[in-house]
Amino acid sequence: MELSGSTALVTGANRGLGRHFAQQLLERGARKVYATARTPEAVDLPGVEVLRLDITDQQSVDAVAAAAQDVDVLINNAGISTYQNLVTGDLAEIQRELGTHFYGTLAMVRAFAPILGRNGGGAILNVLSALSWRAYPGAGAYAAAKSAQWSLTNSVRLELAAQRTQVTGVLLGATDTDMMAGWDVPKNDPADIVRISLDGVQSGVLEILADQGARDAKAAVAAGPAEAYPELALS
Repeated sequence: MELSGSTALVTGANRGLGRHFAQQLLERGARKVYATARTPEAVDLPGVEVLRLDITDQQSVDAVAAAAQDVDVLINNAGISTYQNLVTGDLAEIQRELGTHFYGTLAMVRAFAPILGRNGGGAILNVLSALSWRAYPGAGAYAAAKSAQWSLTNSVRLELAAQRTQVTGVLLGATDTDMMAGWDVPKNDPADIVRISLDGVQSGVLEILADQGARDAKAAVAAGPAEAYPELALS
């Protein structure tokens, strides 16, 4: 997928990875970049076209799709983390995570798939997580929602192949964004993650493992739960 001359839409573009996606798309020669956010007044990047978007609100999704009929690259970046366990956590917050990562992403794909098809196929990039494959205490809701989003990515890739829409998932570990601000762990530079992601989209890569954390998480799935979660042997 050639990004120079493309028209891209980025969700959650007011900060973090989303802002870097919008900026780097402009730097790569995108003809137009729609930078969307629930709070569009927080988008401070020159050169983008700002739209208000809440991916969990179907009317908002429909309005943005109606306004952005020229899109041929969709970056599904918007996300949240509520830090909920599944057994004891707040059920409403767990549902909010699934509503954002799974149903929100699905709403965007459903709204923009016909647009991408009319515009020649184009590309979708879903921002996933190493936690799609690896659960952690305190992040059960996030891991479950990202796992569902990963499965969604695989399914829509098959469904949209006939219209020649390239569907890519990028998986990454801890990255230095607002969502990870409270975690004292080594973190990726978000600019590096976005560069790797856009390089992958441009090269036609369907699943991008952006860092060692993602590569280790995928390998652990094949190893099996006893090996992936050695802490279980201590319980």
